[in-house]
Amino acid sequence: MAMFWDPFRDIDRLAESMLDASQGPRVMPIDLYRDGDHYVLAADLPGIDPGSVDVDVDGQLLTLRAERTLRSSEDTKWLVRERPSGAFLRRITLGAGLDTAGISAHYDNGVLSVIIPVSEQAKPRKIAITSTAGTQQVAAS
Repeated sequence: MAMFWDPFRDIDRLAESMLDASQGPRVMPIDLYRDGDHYVLAADLPGIDPGSVDVDVDGQLLTLRAERTLRSSEDTKWLVRERPSGAFLRRITLGAGLDTAGISAHYDNGVLSVIIPVSEQAKPRKIAITSTAGTQQVAAS
């Protein structure tokens, strides 16, 4: 799975953190790692209603969306308000060799986990070598 490095990503994150949530979606922090024959993407979304979480894939573009709404009345007087509300968005370009039809996701304890399997064609395989009288044949296994 290839993730493309974007030198402006950190600048964009800083700018988005300085903007009010009403001006656009915020970026959600993620971890991404390979575990055997699949990749695991973990996105932190504490306090998000699972019903607001949306994961979709269009070709090689994986999109994660979520919404956090503040629950308060008109009488609420905020003393500290550091947790952002509003829309959260993350788009990731998936590399070749992934089974996009087999992607699954679950949300547990504030973490969205997306499982992205490696396609059968991209998995490493052992090549068997056989020998016959004076010639060699190579067969895939």
